[in-house]
Amino acid sequence: MRKAAKRTKRFLCRFWRGLREWCGDAAYERYLRSPGARCGTCRMLSEAEFYVEQLNRRYSRPNRCC
Repeated sequence: MRKAAKRTKRFLCRFWRGLREWCGDAAYERYLRSPGARCGTCRMLSEAEFYVEQLNRRYSRPNRCC
């Protein structure tokens, strides 16, 4: 019984981690782990600044769909 519970918990944790990566919710954590964020000359962005930067990057490019 314990093995099944442990296996289920591990599956749910991996599923949750994958879901967060897929929808972009874990982007800030990935930014914090990146080597570029740890350089001595760069200022670390706060979580709010990071998401504003992401939105600006995503929507500042011209849309060529039509």
